Amino acid sequence: MTWTAITREVSPALADGERSFVPRVPIDLGRARDQHATYCAALESLGCEVIRLPAEPGLPDSVFVEDVALAFDELAVATRPGAVSRRDEGAAVVGALARYRPMARIDAPGTLDGGDVLRIGKRVLVGDSARSNAAGREQLRALLAPFGYTVEGVALRDCLHLKSAATEVADGAVLVNPDWVDVACFAGCTVIEVDPHEPHAANALRIGDALLFPDQFPGTQGRLAAHGIRGLALDLYELQKAEGAVTCCSIVFRTRP
Repeated sequence: MTWTAITREVSPALADGERSFVPRVPIDLGRARDQHATYCAALESLGCEVIRLPAEPGLPDSVFVEDVALAFDELAVATRPGAVSRRDEGAAVVGALARYRPMARIDAPGTLDGGDVLRIGKRVLVGDSARSNAAGREQLRALLAPFGYTVEGVALRDCLHLKSAATEVADGAVLVNPDWVDVACFAGCTVIEVDPHEPHAANALRIGDALLFPDQFPGTQGRLAAHGIRGLALDLYELQKAEGAVTCCSIVFRTRP
């Protein structure tokens, strides 16, 4: 199976982006760019064709492409980010994605960040966060229903997005921070809880049978390994200072023949 990953280079204004649950601290822009380049190389090593969109100097958070569009097998969806400062980020990403999928979109008054959308098979969970509202969730439900997906809201606490709190790491297995989301939401799945000393460790990027994971969470890596799940560990610390994570920096989808 082949994969495509849409990415965008790091904005020189990265340090000026939105912050909600992390402190604003200095960011080494050169290191952030190096870490992003390593991330893109890792995607290529896992079989992805990587599309690298140019940096957007006026859009600090634009490296976090996951939030502005969703890619399903049947269609793609241009989101409407909850942060007003991020609503101009989507055009280039949607233009790239439209080469591969028919496009739909979320309209006002709906808001939806891609980081709040977790797909587990045909089940789509949407975080009820400050960035994604009920109107956006209902629009997504209507768009996906013809293709057999279900869409349901998930309550969050103390985190930015649903994927800050939970991600799928293997078939039927979910990595979860139970302090940020109720594990009962994942009934029927194997729930692997993060190391309690590593609250930010629940975000991992699954690509087929492979996994990308931040390298600073060894306790959680050990818990994954105990379930037979091992990932490629990456240093993304400078991007994490901007409230980013492993999933945020790409939109990964199966490439159609």
